[in-house]
Amino acid sequence: MLSKRILTIQDLSCVGRCSLTVALPVLSAYGMETCVLPTAVLSNHTAFDKWSCLDLTYEMKNILAAWQENGFLFDAFLTGYLGSAGVVDVVKTCFSDFSNESAEIIIDPAFGDNGRLYPAYDGEYVTAMADLIKSADIILPNLTEACFLAGIEYRSDTSPESAKEIVKRLAEYTPAAIVLTGMERAGEIGELIYSGGVFSEVWAEKLPRRFHGTGDLFAAAFAALYLQGSGLEKACASAGDFVAAGINATDSSCIYGVNLEYVLNSRVNGNRCFT
Repeated sequence: MLSKRILTIQDLSCVGRCSLTVALPVLSAYGMETCVLPTAVLSNHTAFDKWSCLDLTYEMKNILAAWQENGFLFDAFLTGYLGSAGVVDVVKTCFSDFSNESAEIIIDPAFGDNGRLYPAYDGEYVTAMADLIKSADIILPNLTEACFLAGIEYRSDTSPESAKEIVKRLAEYTPAAIVLTGMERAGEIGELIYSGGVFSEVWAEKLPRRFHGTGDLFAAAFAALYLQGSGLEKACASAGDFVAAGINATDSSCIYGVNLEYVLNSRVNGNRCFT
């Protein structure tokens, strides 16, 4: 049976569960032929006190040149943390030059949270990302990213109902289905979905612990499930279950991230932790 060939584009942290070290095993476990394009190599993820970072923008162009000669094409794309506006330009080339017919593009903007941009980013990057999402089939912003992309002031007390107006504004800038992640209401966390002019919502119990890399984990599981034929709502619900199972299997003090290996091992051995 042929599997879909997906290209995921994001950084590689050598230690710590996030970005490519999350996306590659999860997509593969769900049966996707997973190819990678690293945007940078980090010694470890940035929740640790010290880290090093090697920018790969120049080498990415060499990689694409070789791919062009080999005639590589991909059935789908998943982007995460990209690192710079220059990398966004390279990603646009990927979409235009390496897409199979009807290739689907899923973009996690991955540039901010809690009302602030991540340290590496500025307004130039937000502008570049606002241009990139015009090419997407699905985008997975959190509330902070949706506000920046839509040009709306962030409010930490935004309710799911108020968030609908932000999503509608964002939809003016992209034809993509919008999955607004990490929304909260009393004791619950979930996604606000806007597709074809219609809203839907997916909610689950909010767990009391937070870990680095859970957004990357959700995005990878969501992408695989959606590309296998699950609808947006089911893909969100099942991806959320995957993340919750990993959190529940993780020591609360673990800086290395969510214990996704437990969930993957349970799946491989037939003990269904997620679907």
